[in-house]
Amino acid sequence: MQTVDFSHFPLQSGDVVLDLGCGEGRHVISAYVEAQVHSIGVDLSLDDLKTTQQKFQDFAEPDNETKTFGLSSANALELPFADNTFDKVICSEVLEHIPDYQGALKEVERVLKPGGLFCASVPRLWPEKICWALSEEYHNTPGGHIRIFRASELRDDIESLGFSRYHRHWAHALHAPYWWLKCLFWDQQDSNWLVKQYHRLLVWDLMERPALTRVTEQLMNPVVGKSVVMYFRKGAVV
Repeated sequence: MQTVDFSHFPLQSGDVVLDLGCGEGRHVISAYVEAQVHSIGVDLSLDDLKTTQQKFQDFAEPDNETKTFGLSSANALELPFADNTFDKVICSEVLEHIPDYQGALKEVERVLKPGGLFCASVPRLWPEKICWALSEEYHNTPGGHIRIFRASELRDDIESLGFSRYHRHWAHALHAPYWWLKCLFWDQQDSNWLVKQYHRLLVWDLMERPALTRVTEQLMNPVVGKSVVMYFRKGAVV
């Protein structure tokens, strides 16, 4: 499931791309597949990085010297990279988990080259509020969501570091009701019939990508999209 739309975040041959908080690899692998780039994923979880490495094997191009793939376990507040290392940085569904998210944004600014692109996505305000209202466990679990972002305030935080937003969209409208159901039936979510059937629908949509659900989600995203996705450019040195 991809949140970043590469048509708004164009990758150029030779780009060095960072997926900060890469989790199980959806964007760090997608970037590698998308273009001839050097794609690097960073996460605190060694288990997630192992899963990413396993998933990557299906996409690896060992004979293609124009692209590389790498993973590293690191803290978002102390990235092990020099200033101005990356052409593009992705941070998708991560900032809501980090107590000092502004410190993480400062690290993004530090490692991104002047003129480079940054994509940040977080859960959208009102669908997330419903999740919090339906279940205490949803946001109180270890490693869970510790804040609800207002997109305009996050935009201000990012632009205060010298970025300018050039695009915004919403994503994953079909997933919002699924998470509401999971929260409503939190203690029975693994066995609840409604949750299981909706999950089957999402898996079918992900694997088959039928026109009906693709068009439906596209139409629904501005209204009920679970994630807000913002694209920024770092100011160039004058």
